[in-house]
Amino acid sequence: VDTGPMLSRRAIPISVGDTAGSVFKKMSALGAELLLETLPPYLAGGIQPRPQPEEGVTYAPMLKKEDGLLDFTRPAEELVRRVRAFNPWPGAWILWKDALLKVHKAHAATGKAEPGKSLVFEGLPAFGTPDGVFVMDELQPAAKKSMPGKAFLAGAREWTH
Repeated sequence: VDTGPMLSRRAIPISVGDTAGSVFKKMSALGAELLLETLPPYLAGGIQPRPQPEEGVTYAPMLKKEDGLLDFTRPAEELVRRVRAFNPWPGAWILWKDALLKVHKAHAATGKAEPGKSLVFEGLPAFGTPDGVFVMDELQPAAKKSMPGKAFLAGAREWTH
């Protein structure tokens, strides 16, 4: 938890396609710019530290690998946000055929399917959720490279069995 005083701050937009990794890159570049803008006037005495606002403060625990396990009893859109939030680490994943199957990109779709049941939805691997379908656009089977969902299905004939 960082409760120290602030010298300056900036905001960045987060787009629907952003992941934790892409936001990190954006924030790193912005942080470097902000440091170059802020440090000279601070050292010259032109900026005074001010306390951080207390409203909206949250605690974020350290992430663990097991936090990335997807739970298909949760809403599809929540699962999609987890995929984005856990990319690149700890990564979103499921167990399939007793091995880790990483999910790098996904989207939610309207449809009805039993929560947790694997299916093919519009040519892509998917799972039913309580409120729709969680569709996997990019996956990475254990010991393999990341691949589009359609390519995964071409080699995973038992996906819906």
